[in-house]
Amino acid sequence: MRIEENYLLKEHNTFRLPVKARWFMEYESEDELVCILRDEYFQESLSLHIGSGSNLLFLNDYNGIILHSAIKGITIAGETDDTVLLRIGAAEIWDDVVAYAVSKGWSGIENLSLIPGESGAAAVQNIGAYGVEIKQVVETVEAYNQLTFEKQTFTNEACGYDYRSSFFKNKQHDPYIITHIHLRLSKTPRYTLHYGNLKELAAACSPLTIQDIRRIIIDIRRQKLPDPAVTGNAGSFFTNPIIPADHYEALKKRYPAIPAYPMKGQVKIPAGWLIEQCGWKGKTCGQVAVYDKQALVLVNLGEATGDEIALVAERIRTAVAERFGIELVPEVHYVLS
Repeated sequence: MRIEENYLLKEHNTFRLPVKARWFMEYESEDELVCILRDEYFQESLSLHIGSGSNLLFLNDYNGIILHSAIKGITIAGETDDTVLLRIGAAEIWDDVVAYAVSKGWSGIENLSLIPGESGAAAVQNIGAYGVEIKQVVETVEAYNQLTFEKQTFTNEACGYDYRSSFFKNKQHDPYIITHIHLRLSKTPRYTLHYGNLKELAAACSPLTIQDIRRIIIDIRRQKLPDPAVTGNAGSFFTNPIIPADHYEALKKRYPAIPAYPMKGQVKIPAGWLIEQCGWKGKTCGQVAVYDKQALVLVNLGEATGDEIALVAERIRTAVAERFGIELVPEVHYVLS
């Protein structure tokens, strides 16, 4: 177990904001986690469990306890002729998991290559990209209730997955901390190529392999998105809005080129397109900028504060709402204390 006071969180948030936590606690096992949860000081303190901070915006120093998992490991928990079930520690870097699966020829998560963050947080957020979401391969999730200290195994259905959401993000439920996730992957490649120009790029590979898909996805992401190790950012700052079909039809009359993805009687609109149409792509406001290759990404040019990033995000939300009548919702979680 690791416990540190007045801990700098710059390496624990991908915006690379130099905020501090009153306490930082890191556990390496479930027993250590339960020990922390049962501690009277912990129970009386403000606390936040984080992964690698790739989806967080700290608005100031955190006057409480930042809790972080160091539980790692990838093991085969079950296997059939057609599938393999992996048990993965919550602290495993997500892209390392993808790389491992692809190296074994196991399909299902190759489209989720190069998404930053840790595996436990990936299951909380229901990460998705290029037509695939993690909910499609999650079989079960192991988690601890922070109030009762009891361990519970959640089925896929119990995880309550929705677009960039899950049971674990709902503040109306008891808070849970994920320790392991179980993913069911296919031993036979099952490609998802309908998103963007994936099908066109994949057509150049013959025969096509999941290694090809991973390489293509990585190339696309590197061309479109800044590396958080170089430029502070949290990837997509907003979720893509889902609007009623009649709202979309009205917008299409005014904006014939508006891109859209039908979803069960509703329509998903790319938030980046909306932001770009409002003139924000490539715009700089002090130490905050909208990435010039992808308007969905806000970047820290080096000295930005969380408040400054949040202010730019609010100005973008206002511009989109006034022009399109669509309310953008931050995918990034604002952290106050």
